Amino acid sequence: MKKQLSALLLLIVISIQCFAQDPAAQKYASEINAKRTKKHLQVLASDKFEGRETGKHGAEMSAKYLAHEFKKLKLIAPIKGSYLQDVELIETSIVVNSFEVNGNKLEYKTDFSFSGSGEAKIIHANELTFIGLGTEAELKNTNIEDKVVLMRQEGDAAGFARRLNFVKSKKPELIITINVAGTKQQHSHLSGASLSVKDGIRESIPMRENTPGVIQTGTEIADKILSSSGKTFRELNASDGLQIIKAEIKLNYAPVKRALKSSNVLGFLEGSDLKDELLVYTAHYDHIGLNPDGGKDKVFNGADDDASGTSGVLAIARAFAKAKENGNGPRRSILFMLLTGEEKNLLGSEYYALNPVFPFAKTITNLNIDMIGRIGKEYQSSPDSTNYCFLVGADRLSTDLHKISENANALYTKIKIDYKHNAPEDQIYYWSDHYNFAKNGVPVIFYYNGKHDDYHKGSDEISKINFELLSKRAQLAYYTGWDLVMRDKRPVVDVKD
Repeated sequence: MKKQLSALLLLIVISIQCFAQDPAAQKYASEINAKRTKKHLQVLASDKFEGRETGKHGAEMSAKYLAHEFKKLKLIAPIKGSYLQDVELIETSIVVNSFEVNGNKLEYKTDFSFSGSGEAKIIHANELTFIGLGTEAELKNTNIEDKVVLMRQEGDAAGFARRLNFVKSKKPELIITINVAGTKQQHSHLSGASLSVKDGIRESIPMRENTPGVIQTGTEIADKILSSSGKTFRELNASDGLQIIKAEIKLNYAPVKRALKSSNVLGFLEGSDLKDELLVYTAHYDHIGLNPDGGKDKVFNGADDDASGTSGVLAIARAFAKAKENGNGPRRSILFMLLTGEEKNLLGSEYYALNPVFPFAKTITNLNIDMIGRIGKEYQSSPDSTNYCFLVGADRLSTDLHKISENANALYTKIKIDYKHNAPEDQIYYWSDHYNFAKNGVPVIFYYNGKHDDYHKGSDEISKINFELLSKRAQLAYYTGWDLVMRDKRPVVDVKD
């Protein structure tokens, strides 16, 4: 009986120890506060940083600012004495060499915009097919494969994108869209370039030769296209059904590639007795750059996406640096990594995965913070609107990590954890930089506030950030990390994903 009682008491003591707050963890959590996160976010999301687009001046300024902040915290610069990991990229632009309609030479980016992919191509057609809005009902069983088609663009952007994708699926040779509003500014967004990691995943995939190019232009150019038919675009638009139009179309385009560099920003905090093992905090500092259609507001500031996560990681780094300075440093090492190219398809994390500074075998977890400064659509009217966070991925590879995360929240932050976006059918798991760690067998958690109406718009401004909520979510990531770097055993990878 005494032995049974002793065993029971031991279990109770162990249980209390497992669920007891750590005063040291709480002491340094105070470094993660609204004043601190606001200071960083106001810099990163300012117009001065020009929307932080990968490969552009604003992103370079951001990287220098972040490296300077790591230096102030006395973090180790792990890239041969530098905080910057050069990310080698390939920029591919599709350039139109010439476009003629009925003998009229049109000027690229002035008279029309073009988007496409694939190898160089020359198109010469003597007729085109007018398909109206390009809806499924209009096209029915009509075969437009290898034809040049003319369609009208009107209505909201999402509806047009769906119709355009449907028309593309019918495999025409070329799609010419007529913007009924007809202004150059409204079709300028089609111009641009794609980025890929040099020798990376997408760079090694052969170009898709069968993807049709898309020319977007206005009604004035449409009338030139129709000049041989005897109709104006207005008259054509007023008629019903598909029509074959006589028109001579000549198009010559080709991909042009150039090398480009950006930077991941890394700050390293060395651990003590378990320093060979590593926890990685990540956020992406890049956004989508300047807005050519923005009127007076020319900058996509990206305050929530992801200046919020970046400022959160900086505050977490300060908390752990202060702890180490005061003799309470982590047992495991910590890498704070602020990534470029997330908006271009997770390029910064892909590059790190191909060129890891620290072995993945020694990397115990990645805690990734991407958009934590706002209230998402799902919680606009909820009583938990200022006390929730979406978590994604915690149980995808490790049941241990999920329990550690749950315990950290129960002990300290006590916010509502929503796992809606962790459902297997939800694609958000693949949307941010943690995925390039998960692919390499590293357990991950992705912290996220959900989408809102300002997502990827010029209205994602500093004034809309809730800094108290941002800091509380960052504290959850901090407390989870504190447990991970202080415990005796790393989380076990016990789930096949």
